[in-house]
Amino acid sequence: MSDQNPHAPLAPARRAHVLTSLARDGVVRVSQLIDELGVAPVTLRRDLAQMEKEGLLVRVHGGAVPPEGGVPAASAETIARPAHQEAIGVLVPSLGYYWPSVVRGAEEEAQRLGYRVVVRGASYELQDERPVLDRLVHGEGVRGLIVAPNTDMPHAREVVAWLADCGVPSVLAERDATHPDGTPVESVASDHAFGGVLAARHLAALGHQRVGLVLSRHSPTSRKIAAGWTAACEELGLTPSQHFESLIPDRSTPEFSSAVNAALDTAIDKGITALLVHPDHEAMAFVDLALGRGISVPGDLSIMAYDDEVAQLFTPPLTAVSPPRRAVGAAAIDLLVRRIADPDRPVHRVTINPTLIARESTAAPRKAD
Repeated sequence: MSDQNPHAPLAPARRAHVLTSLARDGVVRVSQLIDELGVAPVTLRRDLAQMEKEGLLVRVHGGAVPPEGGVPAASAETIARPAHQEAIGVLVPSLGYYWPSVVRGAEEEAQRLGYRVVVRGASYELQDERPVLDRLVHGEGVRGLIVAPNTDMPHAREVVAWLADCGVPSVLAERDATHPDGTPVESVASDHAFGGVLAARHLAALGHQRVGLVLSRHSPTSRKIAAGWTAACEELGLTPSQHFESLIPDRSTPEFSSAVNAALDTAIDKGITALLVHPDHEAMAFVDLALGRGISVPGDLSIMAYDDEVAQLFTPPLTAVSPPRRAVGAAAIDLLVRRIADPDRPVHRVTINPTLIARESTAAPRKAD
């Protein structure tokens, strides 16, 4: 059988990963590599034996170490750019906000595993991503796809069906979907519902009882945040009369400022002392308009952001829920590479928790006179 041939070519991804780890750590362990690469022990041991014959390493019990004199200089190019380096296509809705960190995480993990990344930025207005994806598969010859499709567009179901039939494996990033037969699509996503819970718990811990949630009308993340927020309000004993939810239009529209002011009016009328606003730019607009109306932040009204893309740059720096963007990109690459190596492995849906970063825009509510 061909897989018993010790001279069979090594997969570029496995080879690059072993050499990179060896150069960085000075030792590699079989058990760790099996877990990282998702391959059978016999495959990895065959790889190490071939690499030892080439003088790239010395096998020891349970792993391998560099040969005398270190990893040969000739392998440096293999580490940086393996021969016949294969490509992974990445299509995200934006290259200006949120998604650059996801892409960077994907690129770093792909390089570690010996792949290169071909990035395409679509837009939230693109009705049908299939032409872009088709060019990646048939024009760039990518081995797999990481995609964040716009699930609210008319062609969303057709895009998912296309991914199932395009001939290369795919992983959704920050999206959930099912194939036409009802089986789930492999995916990696931030647990935005848990992010909503984190925000509500933070405000409650500061002593806020009347809190509000303001969401972007067009963000696919909004409904997930709302689900977690609602659960947290129930957990914390808040009633519908003690918090409100508001959907605001895009900040580029003429209605945006009036919608923010209307939400601030509601907050004042209801005695609300803290708001969670998604995303960052909308949160900053709330602070600006609040200060313009003589409402101090956080003295009269605590305001926190959801996304933490630019929240820390504002004055005052905004307390924010920070989704694990880089980790999402890296995990998507890891899932895809494992799927390429083993097409029959079970479908994985990975969820990664966000974190909360407390800054200067939230504080305990003022005591009533």
